[in-house]
Amino acid sequence: MANSNFGSVNRAAGVIDQAAFDAGLRAHMVRVYNYMASGLALSGIVALGIFSSAEIASLFFEMQGGSVVGLNILGWVAILAPLGLLLLVSARAAQMSVGAVQAVYWVVTGLMGVSLSLLLFRYTGASVARTFFVTAAAFGALSLYGYTTKRDLTAVGKFLFMGLIGIILAGLVNMFWPSGTMSFIISVAGVLIFAGLIAYDTQKIKEQYAGAWGSDAAEKVAIFGALSLYLDFVNLFQFLMMFLGQRR
Repeated sequence: MANSNFGSVNRAAGVIDQAAFDAGLRAHMVRVYNYMASGLALSGIVALGIFSSAEIASLFFEMQGGSVVGLNILGWVAILAPLGLLLLVSARAAQMSVGAVQAVYWVVTGLMGVSLSLLLFRYTGASVARTFFVTAAAFGALSLYGYTTKRDLTAVGKFLFMGLIGIILAGLVNMFWPSGTMSFIISVAGVLIFAGLIAYDTQKIKEQYAGAWGSDAAEKVAIFGALSLYLDFVNLFQFLMMFLGQRR
């Protein structure tokens, strides 16, 4: 009888632990999406501010007749700085405090607004808004799939990462030897790769939460998860603009 009671207690404790874990996971995902949405909002505000003010735009771009004809030194710094910050935070993530990680996140998403403002100068506002909503709908469906699927996407993620390296190298080659066909192939590949990464990164965020559950690292895990989804969203948006955007 004692063993039977002990087994019942263990089963009850397991149910309580699972319920607490599931509730914590849902709260964690909400926190991730809130960070991501706030980052997108900050990027959008920065981009709109630059586009709306010729004085601010001239701080980053060489302007001619209201159009961008090139980048100045500050513009290059603003566009390349997020990459440097991402490399820094990936190398020192374990040593950084939550406050430091948050600061890097807001700086990165704010600076990304500078490069995103180029889309506003290049494409009509209506096509930018339309493509944004298409991207948001696709993101929602793909992230939901990554969250709910029972399939292990690890192998898919490795394949997508190799594809990402491929389009980066192809993009560098295309910068020096421009080709319309190559640009089209890169754009198609970019849409497919970042669509897949949204599902993969969502599943990875769930797994990372399981490893950080009950520890002080959960908040940093949420920020890093938001950053990965933010980058997936922004890159998917930019590649879709190449197909759906209407030039001014």
